[in-house]
Amino acid sequence: MLTVKLKPRHRLFCFSVNGHVKMLRLALTVTSMTLFIIAQAPEPYIVVTGFEVTVAFFFIVLYILRLDQLIDCIFWPLLDIINSVVTAVFMIVISVLALIPETTTYIVLGGVFGLVASVLSIADGALIYRKLLFNPSGPYQKSAVHDKLVL
Repeated sequence: MLTVKLKPRHRLFCFSVNGHVKMLRLALTVTSMTLFIIAQAPEPYIVVTGFEVTVAFFFIVLYILRLDQLIDCIFWPLLDIINSVVTAVFMIVISVLALIPETTTYIVLGGVFGLVASVLSIADGALIYRKLLFNPSGPYQKSAVHDKLVL
């Protein structure tokens, strides 16, 4: 039986660390939004989490279909980092506002899931930023001219 081993650059998005983090972030945000809807929370909680669900789903579909390589006029990693930062800020604000007053259990659970989703959003942004660095393992070390072997 012939097995095909994919190179790391050809690995599917669904099986990468970034893919797992994005999909887990999407699942937690959907859970938070569902809990806010069930609890009949104030509209901004539902609207912000719904917007984040839509944008996260857009980026997942974009990366699964490899449209980021097809549409190269936009620098997608930078847009993804900006999205991660904005998502983290909005979700932290919404989650803290949901946790502060004495409200129903579902709103508190939605706030907790929102906080976890914001932590994953920060992790997602950090992973993408690290991928953008030219040398993520450390500073560039130059080699001297006399160290090169001339044949």
